[in-house]
Amino acid sequence: MIVFTTAATAQTFNIIPRTYESEFTMSITDDSTNIPVYYDITTATTDVNYLTFNQIFNPVLIEGHFYDIRLYSDYNYWNTNYQLWENDNSFWNIDRTTDATLFRDRIFCTDQEIDQIEDEYYNMNLGVYQTFDSDGNTYKVF
Repeated sequence: MIVFTTAATAQTFNIIPRTYESEFTMSITDDSTNIPVYYDITTATTDVNYLTFNQIFNPVLIEGHFYDIRLYSDYNYWNTNYQLWENDNSFWNIDRTTDATLFRDRIFCTDQEIDQIEDEYYNMNLGVYQTFDSDGNTYKVF
C-alpha cells in the first residue's frame, strides 16, 4: 500500500512495475465515491529497479480515503505506444480493445506522520478519543 498526503504539491511514486514504460495512463479511483480520475504520465524514468515519476493530484486526495491505482498502456492510444509501432508495425494492423496493466496497488491518504522504525503508526482516533488516567487525575488525548 502507498501512503500519500493531502498536499496539493507533486508527490513521488517509486514502484516496481510489471514492465517499464516511460509513457502510460494512471487511473485513480476513490473507494468511497467510485469515481475514477485519469492522468497521462509522460515523464517516468527508470532508477535501478524502480519506475519513478511525480504527480500532482487534481482534485486533491481526501484525508482517510482509500484509492485504487492502476497504471496501464492503452494499445489503441497512438501517442502512448509509438515506440511499439517503431519496433513492429504489423502489431498495429490488429484492432485490440485491451490494454497492458503495468501496476496495481492501493493508496491511503493521511497527513499523520507514519514511521514504523520510530514506532509511529496511523491512529484513526488521533485528536478525537480521550482517555482518563486515574493515576495522575489527568486526561490524555490520543
